[in-house]
Parts: sequence; structure tokens; C-alpha cells
Amino acid sequence: MENRTLFAQMALLPEGWCQDVLFEVSPAGDFVAVTAGAEPGGAYRLAGPAIPGMPNLHSHAFQRAIAGLAEHAADPSDSFWTWREVMYGFVRSLTPDQVEAIATQLYIEMLKAGYTAVGEFHYLHHDPEGRPYAERSEMAKRLLAAARATGIGITLLPVLYGYGGFGGQPANEGQRRFLNTPEDLLRIVEELRAETKGEGQAAVGLAPHSLRAVTPESLAEALEGWRALDPLAPVHIHVSEQIREVEDCLDWSGRRPVAWLLSEVEVDARWCLIHATHMDAAETSGLAASGAVAGLCPATEANLGDGLFPAPPYMEAGGAWGIGSDSHVSVSPVEELRWLEYGQRLVLHRRNVLRPADGGHVGGYLYRSALKGGAQALGRPLGALAPGRRADLVVLDGQAPTLTGKTGEALLDALIFAGNANPVRDVMVGGKWQVRDGAHRAEAEASQAYRVALAVLAG
Repeated sequence: MENRTLFAQMALLPEGWCQDVLFEVSPAGDFVAVTAGAEPGGAYRLAGPAIPGMPNLHSHAFQRAIAGLAEHAADPSDSFWTWREVMYGFVRSLTPDQVEAIATQLYIEMLKAGYTAVGEFHYLHHDPEGRPYAERSEMAKRLLAAARATGIGITLLPVLYGYGGFGGQPANEGQRRFLNTPEDLLRIVEELRAETKGEGQAAVGLAPHSLRAVTPESLAEALEGWRALDPLAPVHIHVSEQIREVEDCLDWSGRRPVAWLLSEVEVDARWCLIHATHMDAAETSGLAASGAVAGLCPATEANLGDGLFPAPPYMEAGGAWGIGSDSHVSVSPVEELRWLEYGQRLVLHRRNVLRPADGGHVGGYLYRSALKGGAQALGRPLGALAPGRRADLVVLDGQAPTLTGKTGEALLDALIFAGNANPVRDVMVGGKWQVRDGAHRAEAEASQAYRVALAVLAG
């Protein structure tokens, strides 16, 4: 039986840290009332401080299974592009059952780390020969099944992938499982929209993979069809992740990728630009002014040698941003936020770089900003312990050594900067407990299925 009233001695609300907070949760999984300074009455008492669950705005679930397998230095010029070839080799034989097993394991790891929603940037559409499954959305529905089984919220982002490089270059053999025309991709979107209609835990958007994987014509066609289906749904795109990508875009169009997008497409608050690592000053200010979200994945960006996002000028310009775990070399919102700040410290040779304009606590600024941008990017009512939002709530272990004696803003600073032990105790998603005392109800079964899938793939 789920708890419909909850009581926290301390909770992070939109107005700040509050004491003695009473939460009322609807049967549909939304907060209907949040009252500070309340009496607990018969409410269920949370075992520690309560904070909003973190949205994870960028995931390629199947890549969890190759994390750690591309760290053998065989080539002195190893880069993102050589890593990509390893990834292509891995996906050649993945089955729907294996993808579901990998995603289920991953989503449990996310929940235990404090992520309560995920944006699944999904491009592994077809069978190993590149042929559509009988149901075109077969692979995407396996991801949806994994989300339902684990209890994590999901925004499915079917990916339009049509080409192998800027200007409509032919795709290579390693990309054949990804390829769709705009018309065929929109069929997948429609199937998923029908499957998730009225489901509070799921949403569907659209994701042109990158400017190198579409043409201006196919991008325009997909966006026109997407707007006809749902003009408010999110759209995500990889952009400016690598210097070579920027150089190739300049050769093709005479413009840098973000500059091209901002001038040729109506980029607004519905958009999320993943990585956007390599931007000049005009692109940085232009993206911030557009209202779009920058989707930052610092652990993956470091692992792939992408570079560092121009965070200080972007944030000073009021740009929205959120975090994702991307290739899942790390499944921890704490690590993503920590390395977002640490990367800037290493480059600028100073401390406490990413902070409110008038100064203050870095941890609180990072956590709140990522909540807001992540909720916007996933197109669902997330990111705050407030009426009308999904009841996605993380209970921290206040007795954990890293958090002992910390309250208020110091608690968030300690959460992000004071160690590596996971202090997440309990996790509620959509009004239902998914993690209790650090354990997920389905983790033993999921772990076994994951091990079986990896054993087959390794063979």
C-alpha cells in the first residue's frame, strides 16, 4: 500500500529549505498539497531530508553494457570516433530481449542514485540486418517495458538517423540499424504516443540525431510532422560535441552547428541541445537567449575526450541546462554535477565557479538548476516538491558520514562535494516507493537477466 500523506522534518521546496513539511499525494501520483510548518498527524514519516528526484535528460540505455570496455589504449590517436566504431560493433547483434535486460538493470541503478526520470535518446530501431521489426517501435517498447518494470519515469525520444555525414553522405554498415526516413520515424512516434496515451509516467518526443545524420530537408519534414502530432512535445539533438564535427559543419555550410540551428530552425524552450560543447561567444549567448536547454553529460564528455562546455558565460546569460548520464560510464547525478564544476575549476584555476549571480552555495545552485532544466527538457511536470508536479522524491540518509551535521544549503554542498558513498536511502516516483533502504524491489531478478545478456554478448 502506498503512502498518500508523507511528513518530512526537512525538505527542499521551491521557496527553499523548509521544516515540518506535509505532502499529500494523489492516486494518480501527483502532489496535491505541500505544507510547511505542519503537524504530522498520521502521515508516514520520512527517514531523512527530502529533495526532488533528479531528471536524467540524456540516455542511450544499451551503452551501459559497454561501459569500461573501450579503455584499452591500442591506438595513440584514440578519440570519440574510434570509440564510436567499438560501439557500432557492439550493437550489431543486440536483441530486443537483451536491450530490455540492459535497460532494466540501468534504470534500477539510476533510481538508486536518485534519478527519477530519464530521457531515452533511442536510435537502435531495427534488426541486425537493418530491417524494421514487424512492429516498428519494438525496440522502443522494450525500453518502455523496462521503465514500467522498474518504476522510473521516461520520455522516449525516437531518433531520426538518415545519413553518415553532413550533406547527406551515405551511412555506413555500422549505422544500418539506426536508419529511418522522416515518414517511418514518425510512424514509430505515433505508435509510442498511442501506447503511452494518458500515462502519467511516460511522454514521447522526437530526436534528430545530429546535423551530420540528417539533411535540412529531412529535418524540416520530421519537425513538421512532429508539430502536427504534438506542438508542445520536446525535441532533442546532439550538437557540437566534437571539434571535428564543428569543422565538418563549417566545410558543409560555412557555419558552426549551433549557429546553423539557431538561424535555420525555430529553436525555443521545447528544444534540448545535447553537449553543445564547442560554441563561440555568439552561439553561447544565442543558445541561452533561445530558451532551449543545454543537455550536459560531463562524465561521458570527459570519457570521450569531448571538451568542456562554456558554462560560466552560458549560465551568466541565464541559459537553461540539465544533466544526463549518456553512455553510462557513470550513473550518478552527484558525479555529473561535481565534474561540471570541477572541470571549470581546472580550466579557470579558481574555486566555486558555477554559483548564483549574487554569490552563495554552489551545490544548491547546481542541483536546483539541473532540476529545472531537466524537467523542461523531458516535457513532464517534474523537478519540484510542489502541487501539480509528479510525486518524485528522494529521501537522503541524514546519518551518512558525508551528510552528518549538515542542514539546508550545506547539505546540498556536502551531497555533491563531500564523498563518493551514495547517501540515497528511499526513492518515490509518481507516488510509489521504488527504492527502500537503498534497495530496489526488482534488483536481484534484473541483475541475473543482465548477467545472462552480457554472457551471451561476450560469447
